[in-house]
Amino acid sequence: MINTPMDILALFPVRKSSKQKQAFRDSIQEYVKTLGYESKVEQGSFGSRNVVIGDPENASYLVTAHYDTCARMIVPNLVTPCNFFAFVLYQLFVTLLLLLPSMGSGILVGVLADDPSLGRKVFLLCLYALLLLLMYGPANKHNANDNTSGVVAVLEIAKSMPQQHRNKVCFVLFDLEEAGLIGSAAYRKAHKKPTNNQIVINLDCVGDGDEIMLFPTKKLKKHTEKLALLEKCCTKLGTKTVSLRKKGFSVYPSDQGNFPYGVGIAALHNSKFGLYLGRIHTSRDTVLEETNVNILRAAIVSMICCGAVQ
Repeated sequence: MINTPMDILALFPVRKSSKQKQAFRDSIQEYVKTLGYESKVEQGSFGSRNVVIGDPENASYLVTAHYDTCARMIVPNLVTPCNFFAFVLYQLFVTLLLLLPSMGSGILVGVLADDPSLGRKVFLLCLYALLLLLMYGPANKHNANDNTSGVVAVLEIAKSMPQQHRNKVCFVLFDLEEAGLIGSAAYRKAHKKPTNNQIVINLDCVGDGDEIMLFPTKKLKKHTEKLALLEKCCTKLGTKTVSLRKKGFSVYPSDQGNFPYGVGIAALHNSKFGLYLGRIHTSRDTVLEETNVNILRAAIVSMICCGAVQ
């Protein structure tokens, strides 16, 4: 039983199989009931099941995170959201990791069988197998940052939201983000009218890093009033900084991209090559700083209580 959001780290460290996800959803619904919320599970495409806490049709804000666990990778999923060249280079690197073994297998079979068409079939088969392994392979048993941190932050915000302001916000835990943003796409389809105007605050990998960055969608960047609300979250506390990326190259691939006024939030590390997110999808994903969660909880609760969405 969950008594506090941080319990999830110990009680539900992996949420990948149907059984693991069901146990997690049941416990989440029991927990938010003790906080005074109503919740439901909405089923979407490809068997996705999103946990919806509150009133999705009348809220001005959605506070979201994905709860599914990623597959284990040999190399970390390196994200460099503000560095175009590093971002492109890593995508090329991952592409080569998929293509080279597949091509090698296809060429070998084609030569040994003296049948180029069979080699092409083996190449495609190996490529598809690697892609499926990337999305649906064995669960990464360590996912403190990706995305237990986001789930914990969402529940902390729900827990701290004053009763008189709870009608402004709905909390959603998305399924199947790791398989291609499937849960959030299903939610958007089911709630298209309200999400046309809601600010969707998506917390993804917020537990490891001192530079907490908000990445608004292209449409949100152009909405002066909504962007001004998000600026209220910006602050500096000791070594921790919360900032809003309004200009320049930025890409943060997560569920907020399925919504017009989405903003992705992640905690990043700084190096001479710029801001980056590392360790995730590997056994090194073991860091979840409660300080980050507390900073975001205070900032987002304050913004929602004080702000009005136009």
